[in-house]
Amino acid sequence: MIRRTAPLPLAGAALLAALLASCAPPPEPPAPPEPTIGVPAAGTRTPVAPPPSRSPSRSASPSASATGPRPTAKSRAKQAVWRPEPGTAWQWQLDGRVDTGVDVPVYDIDGFNNDASVVAELHRAGRKVICYVNAGSWESYRPDAAAFPRGLLGDANGWRGERWLDVRRVEVLRPLMAKRFDMCRDKGFDGVEADLLDGYTADTGFPLTGAHQLAYNRMIAELAHERGLAVGLKNDLEQIPQLVGVFDFAVNEECAEYDSCAPLAAFVRAGKAVFHAEYALSTEEFCGTAKRLGLSSIRKKSDLGVWRESC
Repeated sequence: MIRRTAPLPLAGAALLAALLASCAPPPEPPAPPEPTIGVPAAGTRTPVAPPPSRSPSRSASPSASATGPRPTAKSRAKQAVWRPEPGTAWQWQLDGRVDTGVDVPVYDIDGFNNDASVVAELHRAGRKVICYVNAGSWESYRPDAAAFPRGLLGDANGWRGERWLDVRRVEVLRPLMAKRFDMCRDKGFDGVEADLLDGYTADTGFPLTGAHQLAYNRMIAELAHERGLAVGLKNDLEQIPQLVGVFDFAVNEECAEYDSCAPLAAFVRAGKAVFHAEYALSTEEFCGTAKRLGLSSIRKKSDLGVWRESC
């Protein structure tokens, strides 16, 4: 016989039901309707996606406000730009491994082909160092060659792999040259030799005028000064009166051979060096003129290697 449990009285049943109800979990509330993506849910101003967090500005950080930013090469633009004085001796070497043993206060070397360690070595020896970059023609062999739009490239300039640039396109060339000058600054150079700043006097394939060249050359000087770099006017003898106040020194080739050194005296009168080189003439043929005008003159071979002969 199966034994059955006797039914509880009504009051006991009610008490048991109440006890069971108190032990059961509460029912879950119905889920709110899911809002359409991109549209806030009704009755709320909270966006569907939280706004991106903002990192505090550098000026608000305790270390920056207490001690200021650490000086770097990029902050040198706030410092006074170096200005070499007339008669300062120099070495100009654009080809081969730089010979750092020449006893002169200024070196002019290729900016792309030399890294910061070469500049630092020269600085340790008490030298100032100028960064050679080409500002007037495109060079197929440079690492940034692909960054130059084809429309900027004109006729060949007589050097293998080079073509004149359309310097009328200042708005396009400015960021390209800015990156080159950034390189010079970041490697620690003190100044820039911007080559081929007289394209308006050559057959470039573009209808360049003196006004175009002046605007471009002034832009080049501005870019250098923004980075704390001195800048030299390369050749462009005809526009020296307009540019002597903008550039910090001059670099010239063969003014003695072509009897055209006199305009460079304007730089000397302004207290600025003229770094001058001759290739074909002997020192006996040009040093007298150079010393009379106050030029910093040397004789070089056209490959601009280590060899030099000074006045």
